[in-house]
Amino acid sequence: MRRPTIVLFGDSITEESFGDGGWGASLVNHFRRSADVLMRGYSGYNTRWALRVAERVFGGFESPPPAAVTVFFGANDACLPDRSGAFQHVPVEEYRLNLLSLLQLIRSRWPTTILLLITPPPIDEDGRLRFPYGGDQSGLPERTNAFAGTYGSACVNVAEELGVPVVDLWTKMQRFPGWEKNLLRDGLHLTAEGNRVVFEEVVERLREQGVSVDAMAVDLPLLSQMDVNDPLKSFSN
Repeated sequence: MRRPTIVLFGDSITEESFGDGGWGASLVNHFRRSADVLMRGYSGYNTRWALRVAERVFGGFESPPPAAVTVFFGANDACLPDRSGAFQHVPVEEYRLNLLSLLQLIRSRWPTTILLLITPPPIDEDGRLRFPYGGDQSGLPERTNAFAGTYGSACVNVAEELGVPVVDLWTKMQRFPGWEKNLLRDGLHLTAEGNRVVFEEVVERLREQGVSVDAMAVDLPLLSQMDVNDPLKSFSN
């Protein structure tokens, strides 16, 4: 029997999630022997580009359908239209419609798959000035926290409209004292502690939807389950 799969679809915050201490790597460890966690992260992508490539991204998957798919876009859509990241900007209403289309596309392909939306994170504008995009010297951040918040709200609204769970990361992270530097390493991307927040939120939302280690079978017998006098007996079924 094949292990269930959990697919992570998103931008650089997803692509980087399999690095040391990343939330994707933590999911791999958490679901070891129960599910395979697959990363489909594309640095710099917005929902307009994600929608364009979604059929290609998901077209290679065979049955059974994934147990769950996380959809984590918005940080790039929320680039300001008059700053250095303007080519990545997507107006918030188009962002909302793109998310709807992405979720409907996945749902039409895999009706039983659990979908989990994740909002863009908050923005530490000072951090973005310290690490300017493309070496921009304008002295202005290409993203602001307030503008990112409108995309976070749109993401939550989409989740409510379609009845899917959501991690409101924009709100959640700002509840932590010193979140600007403790959770974000460059005003946008996650520190180890920021990755931990995402990991814990994703695990909890998936658990609420029935996707948990406790609800999954273990792949092949555990050592603790083997008869020490006849270990091969464990593989007879």
